[in-house]
Amino acid sequence: MLLANTPETGGRVNGPRHVAIIMDGNGRWAVARGRPRLFGHHSGARRVREIVTSCPDLGVKYVTIFAFSTENWKRTQSEVAGLMSLFRRYIMKEMQAFVKENVRVRFIGDRLKLDDKLRGLMDEAEEMTQQCTGTNLTIALNYGGRDEVSRAAKRLATDVASGRLSPDAIDEETLPKYLDTYFLPDPDLVIRTSGEARISNFLLWQSAYAEYEFIDTLWPDFTPDVFAELIWNYGARDRRYGAVTA
Repeated sequence: MLLANTPETGGRVNGPRHVAIIMDGNGRWAVARGRPRLFGHHSGARRVREIVTSCPDLGVKYVTIFAFSTENWKRTQSEVAGLMSLFRRYIMKEMQAFVKENVRVRFIGDRLKLDDKLRGLMDEAEEMTQQCTGTNLTIALNYGGRDEVSRAAKRLATDVASGRLSPDAIDEETLPKYLDTYFLPDPDLVIRTSGEARISNFLLWQSAYAEYEFIDTLWPDFTPDVFAELIWNYGARDRRYGAVTA
């Protein structure tokens, strides 16, 4: 639904259809309050549903969130274990709500390193919501952009070796069909919270022409109002894709 073109309502003329979010700052938010880092991760997880449920009124059809990267395994064992437990509880708790709100949930990333219970819950969530036709929520879990492209290249090479794909057929339209995000349009807008101005190996191929917003707000403080303001700002940008307007 397109809203009136006012920042107060969050409406826009040419708003983003797909928004990707690097949810950063949970640990720092907790430490600043004298709490353990996992407290911040729990607070950040509660913020996700608020943002997802605000999407229909903002005209956002797809939202992709960066939950856990391939590099996050380098964190302390206790924090990683706590995050994995959080992911399991989050999926069990939120899926019924997402079904009710007509949100389709899917996951991207390498699932092989994740434990069996978590993988089973991910499969169950995707199955439970596959008939939902509203907002598409994609959760990047054990995801890294370079890892994704490497895995895609291996699958592509396998198809070439087996004769299912001609090398001459490989172009920039072919490779995306082998990426984890083959079912998604490319993101129009990528948001990173917490004041860091880097993309951290997130959607490297897909974000070639995305607009970026690097904001100081820590993820647990990222409200639907902040989100709406960024959607509004996007509508004011001139997107030329390399062309020159008259």
